[in-house]
Amino acid sequence: MKNSASLIYRLLVASAIATLVALAQYELWQYLSRGAELIGNAHSIKGYAYTGFQRDQSPLRGTFPSREDVARDLELLARSSDAIRTYSVRDLPHQLTEAGKLDMLITAGAWISPVKTENDAELDALIAASRSMRQIERLIVGNEVLLRGDLSVDELIIYLDRARKEQKKPVSTAEPWHVWLKNPELVKHVDFIAVHLLPYHEGVPAEAAVEYALMRYDELARTFPRKRIVIGEIGWPSRGPIMTSFDGATQAVASAENQARFIHEFLSHPRSPRLDYYLMEAIDQPWKVEVEGWAGAYWGVYNADREPKFALEGVAMRDPHWQKKAGTAAVLALLPMLLVAFFLSDWNVFGRVFLAALIQACVSTLIVGINVPVDYYLNQRDLVGLTLLIAATGLTAAVLLSHGFEFGEVLFKRRWQRRFMPLDPHPQERQPFVSIHLACHNEPPEMVIATIDSLARLNYQNFEVLILDNNTRDEVKWKPLEARCAELGPRFRFFHLMDWPGFKAGALNYGLKVTDPRAEVVGVVDADYVVDPDWLAGLIPHFDKPDVAVVQAPQAHRDWETHPFRRMCNWEFEGFFRIGMHHRNERNALIQHGTMTLVRRLALEEVGGWSEWCICEDTELGLRLIENGYDTRYVDHIYGRGLTPSDFAAIKSQRFRWAFGAMQILKHHVPQMVGRSRLNLAQRYHFLTGWFAWLGDALQLVFAFGSLLWTLGILLFPKAFGLPVSALALPVLAFMIFKAALGPILYRRTMNCPWRDILGASVLSVGLAHAIARGVFAGLWKKHGTFVVTPKGWKAKGALAFFGPIREELGMLFALLLGIFALLQLQDGTQLETRLWVGILGLQCIPYLAAIACQVAAYLPERATPAPLGDSKIKPATL
Repeated sequence: MKNSASLIYRLLVASAIATLVALAQYELWQYLSRGAELIGNAHSIKGYAYTGFQRDQSPLRGTFPSREDVARDLELLARSSDAIRTYSVRDLPHQLTEAGKLDMLITAGAWISPVKTENDAELDALIAASRSMRQIERLIVGNEVLLRGDLSVDELIIYLDRARKEQKKPVSTAEPWHVWLKNPELVKHVDFIAVHLLPYHEGVPAEAAVEYALMRYDELARTFPRKRIVIGEIGWPSRGPIMTSFDGATQAVASAENQARFIHEFLSHPRSPRLDYYLMEAIDQPWKVEVEGWAGAYWGVYNADREPKFALEGVAMRDPHWQKKAGTAAVLALLPMLLVAFFLSDWNVFGRVFLAALIQACVSTLIVGINVPVDYYLNQRDLVGLTLLIAATGLTAAVLLSHGFEFGEVLFKRRWQRRFMPLDPHPQERQPFVSIHLACHNEPPEMVIATIDSLARLNYQNFEVLILDNNTRDEVKWKPLEARCAELGPRFRFFHLMDWPGFKAGALNYGLKVTDPRAEVVGVVDADYVVDPDWLAGLIPHFDKPDVAVVQAPQAHRDWETHPFRRMCNWEFEGFFRIGMHHRNERNALIQHGTMTLVRRLALEEVGGWSEWCICEDTELGLRLIENGYDTRYVDHIYGRGLTPSDFAAIKSQRFRWAFGAMQILKHHVPQMVGRSRLNLAQRYHFLTGWFAWLGDALQLVFAFGSLLWTLGILLFPKAFGLPVSALALPVLAFMIFKAALGPILYRRTMNCPWRDILGASVLSVGLAHAIARGVFAGLWKKHGTFVVTPKGWKAKGALAFFGPIREELGMLFALLLGIFALLQLQDGTQLETRLWVGILGLQCIPYLAAIACQVAAYLPERATPAPLGDSKIKPATL
């Protein structure tokens, strides 16, 4: 009864959390989508500028609407207006005849271009239609011909005079207001002035645009008082770049809200009933993106699917589809949020709300990306780019959620369920025999001897030490090790292996063959570690449990306090061992590392020893042991300290190897992770998502290259690459920034680490992103890698040695900065879209700037006085 009540209570709390988060995001979406309230009554619409191409049709590709398509369009428009303006006769001949059937008044246009034969044919067709159709009330010969520079004024006048001579209806040409003012001689050859009043193009804010348009209308009327004025185009786009005024003082924002505002204010204006005008335009024309930029497709009162984009009464919404998006996001996120809140009942309520909100944010962002084709007209190139961007968003969201889970567990979990401590030592007569294996290759002998001597001081009786020198050719490096082992007696055995295969794993497998038969546990120590005397005494008792296969102590470092780069390395390593290992240990999903580790010998032999095909043989072994049902334990007690990598090149080489090996493991073990195996759900989660951070680094590199390519497209083909990719990419970048912030917060909350060292660790972590990304791609592509020992001594020499380790990062940084400079020089730097994209390129520079900072830190001198050493253990309050 008590258990049932507890389950019901947990379910109610989880349901409340999931529901409240879903409702909160719905309210937030509504708040962000709510725009201006439309006040006043809109008058009926005098006329529409109409072009009948359907969503996937284009005159540039020679695909045209059928008679039925045009008839349906005109029936739709006739419900709100009785007049249309057209732009061409020959391309869309059905426009005139179908409008005539509906008794709509027509201002018929002839398209005039630089090609004389085409112009003659177009004008012939217009004149013939004018003579035969009573519904055509006037003609417009040419549309913005002078604005585009297709013809001179004199050349255009020839066509105007001919049209006026060969038929009796009024004739004009259509140009913006300033073109009429600039060319007053043109007015003598027209019967009326057809003017385009489009304040958006002039950077006039939407709230002032109607009065501005009427001011320009009045200016024309004063200048040419004897000419009738017809507004051939007046409107506002629902999408498009932000346009800046000539003096840079104001900006025009293309949005659904501003389009509704402008048209409503124009139709509600007291003067509009007395004006002769055509709204620009009736229906969105996606094909215009290729000739006018991406704003050109979004001037319609109706979208390309022939749906109204806004109502002329009530509130103008910034996003007309927000309810569908918010509802879908809430429904899709509800079950994951419910499960998280239910199963993480050992977290406090704030932590569960935090993770549920993170799930909701990720789902909502994906919904925004998936709905982009609803809000924008995308061609095939755009759809490919969008698909890649959505995939990147999904992967970034997965990385963020895995980090958020780790973040929440460390900060909000009430206590660790599997927290292991050092145990009381066995009496000598009950001590299992331990064989300690120390593999080395081409190491400084004095460093290895320090490790050997520390093992000689162990407070443990039943052990042996095998020194496995792997393919070191220089006798100066391995002979001293052999001599030191001889001095320490038979417990220390030295083996020099020449031309031995399998890298470190091969040497360790040889060690298994020559291990003392009495050995029950095999210990592995790296060649640079000074081991605490109580290592074996405190950890071996854990093997009293027969299912325990691995007992792992953290890696720690020494001699790092006096050098800036080594401080960065130390604290960057600490983050994993003080945070990530606890997180994984909670569900028996350790990442086994190859030093300070103890392995049950029978289990090691049962799974086939160390894998020589993998250059991260330690992690791969741990996974195999867990797949075979064994328990692994992490004891957060420092039992040895090694040396940090010697310089930035060394740690880059190490991380490349780790990332490469991780991908080898992932490829090899995917069947066990997703198929039938003894791994439980939590273990599968950890081993599938454990490398998400590195996959995120690989994604960052792809994103950087993609940003550069898109920048090149913007510079070379501005109309084709003018879509709002910056707005679509911002959620991905926001996720990356949020993910980057989690690390410093965890450091501050869990370790006694000064802010300067938190910053240093963060810079190193970001600076390694490029090397990790290369390792990920190499591991995914290649089958075999080369084990490279991480140097522990200074090796950089020569005048140009500084630039060698960071030459690729410098190249990427230069390319990104060049892209920023080119955009600012060749594009309108005052436009928000340009600024956003420049900001995105700037964010892409951060990993490469961090790499340079790391290299600079590696070259800084030692400090004379050691800085105080903080206690790096997790604070008890978080456990």
